[in-house]
Formats: sequence, C-alpha cells, structure tokens
Amino acid sequence: MSMGEVRRADIYDAISDTGIPWHELSGSTVLVTGATGLLGSAIVRTLSAANDKHALRMRLIGHGRNSGKGDELANSHGMEFVRGDIREPPPISGIAETIDYIFHCAATTASADMAAKPDDVMTIAADGTKNILDLALEKRCRSLVYLSSMEVYGQTGLREVSESDLGYLDLSNPRSSYPESKRYCETLCAAYAARHGLPIKIARLSQTFGAGTPKDDRRVFAQFASSAIDMRDIELHTEGKSRGNYCYISDTVRALLTILLKGANGEAYNIANPEASATIREMAELVANKICGGKICVTVNIPQDINKLGYAPDTGFVMNANKLKALGWVPKYGLEEMYRRMIADWQEAGVES
Repeated sequence: MSMGEVRRADIYDAISDTGIPWHELSGSTVLVTGATGLLGSAIVRTLSAANDKHALRMRLIGHGRNSGKGDELANSHGMEFVRGDIREPPPISGIAETIDYIFHCAATTASADMAAKPDDVMTIAADGTKNILDLALEKRCRSLVYLSSMEVYGQTGLREVSESDLGYLDLSNPRSSYPESKRYCETLCAAYAARHGLPIKIARLSQTFGAGTPKDDRRVFAQFASSAIDMRDIELHTEGKSRGNYCYISDTVRALLTILLKGANGEAYNIANPEASATIREMAELVANKICGGKICVTVNIPQDINKLGYAPDTGFVMNANKLKALGWVPKYGLEEMYRRMIADWQEAGVES
C-alpha cells in the first residue's frame, strides 16, 4: 500500500466515522495551532476532506512557524495559513470575527530540545497557551481542545492510570520542563474554564505515529522503523524497560474530534490504545520479529552522554482510555499495523513524507 493510499485510507476512515457529529461543524471557523506539525497537519487534512464529504462550508485557519509547510497545506487543503511564534499574540484578530473551534497543538516535541532548551519548552507552552486562551475568549469560541501529554502522569507505581492519577516529577531535572509545562497549561485551562466559562477540553496524548510521520523523526519508534527499512539491527540506548503508550495517528485525530464535539467542558481525556502498550524492548522485538521476520536483532549500547538525549524517566503504566471510549471512540489499529502502515508510507518512491 503506497503512501498516498495509506493516507487517503486514513482520512476516509476518519471522515466516515458516524460517531462524530459532523453537522455541528457546519459553517464554522476552525483554528489549528501548530498546523504544520504531525498532528496539526493531520487534523487540517481530515477537516478539509470532511468539508467536501459532508458539505460543511468550514473555514480552516492554521497557525505555525514553518512557512513552507504552511503554504503547502494552504494550497492543497484550502487552509488559510498565518505564520508566527505562538509566544506572540497571534495576528488572527483581524482575520476572523469569530472562531468557533480551536485545536491548540503548538508545542515543542523533540526530546533533545526538552533537555537542551528547557526554557524555550516552557515559554512556548505557557505563553502560547495563554495567548490562545485569550483569543478564544475574544472570539467567543464554542469548544477548545488543548493537546496535553501522557507525560503529565510522571513516575507512578500504578500499573494503569486514569485521568485523576498523577505521579512524581523531579523539578530539578531540566527534562521535566515538558511535563511540568503541560501540567501548568492544563491548570491554566482549568482556571479560564472556571473564571470565564471557556469551553475547554484536555486531550492527554500517548505517543502518536503512523502514515505522515516524517522520516527524520528522531523518536524511538521512528528509529526502529528506519532500522527495519534498512534491515539493520536495532540498537537500544537503554535496557528498554520503560513502558510506552501508543495510538495510531488517524485514531488520534478521530479521538480529538470526538473530544471537541462530545467531550465535557473542563474534563481531561486519555487518548491511547491500551492494546498497543509495550515496553521499549518489547516494541523493538516486535519490529525485529514481526516486521522484519527475525532477520535483524535487538542490541543494547548505553552511551555515556545519555542524559543529553533527553529521554523521559522510565514509566511502567498503561493509560486507561475508558473515559474516551464512553464518548463512542474505538481505536482501530494495533502496534504491528501502526508500523506496517508507517513503513508503507515511507517506502512510496518519489513522494516526500
């Protein structure tokens, strides 16, 4: 299955989800921050296709820093692109009188940056989120989804975490800039909801990947996929004992739309496929044995400068997704199929990912 086919199938799956009340988006204006990132661009592509399939007459506005990718999305998917740093008030006030729906996706996601540029991580999160919340108030937003992370749970001895379970974060570790800033932004959202009645929902994402993930993504799941394509042994930089939580990208987009239109104001929702949970070692072995048919091996080589890589502390929990499933959402793809679809996407010749 080629990249084009995979992505088209993913989008078709999303826009054909009858559990999403598409009619509520009719005639609306939707803003996506971080629109040129993995999830932001996937949301834009899905909404653009839904516009056509369901005759919604939506106006799509994307905000981001990458003009090249932004202009490409604008040209191919009918999105209006506004370039800017999310830490500055977005110049959208004069563009739209009202903004009905907002997906606030803008954030630093590279682990190495979390360790090397922790101050940027925190200001992008804190200042950017306040700017978007103020904009949502000004534009009388009907629903806003803030994209948070499973990292807010920190380190916990629990085997399963629901939305009310929070663990320990080491505030002296610069790498905590990411989860701590996510916690701060969730609290800021709660404050705006309580004081101003702003209709906010929180989406706590597991690691999301699939068709559309850039080939140069440095996260561990992408490195494993690159090893599989090259038929090269997978080298772990840790013992691989940390447990990861994962969700396929189109499943995540459907979840975000479900939360936007059906979620309760002020509530947080885990987005994860519990069946796709695995330790780093287990995931590496799955790629080596299932994807590569046992033709590559898994080795361990722990570098001396491992802290510079920005890896999160080990975790051992599975994210409980029952609260989201109660809204009618069901994940479709497990971990093996996530890899097969992403690799098929990458292997399409002559098309950039």
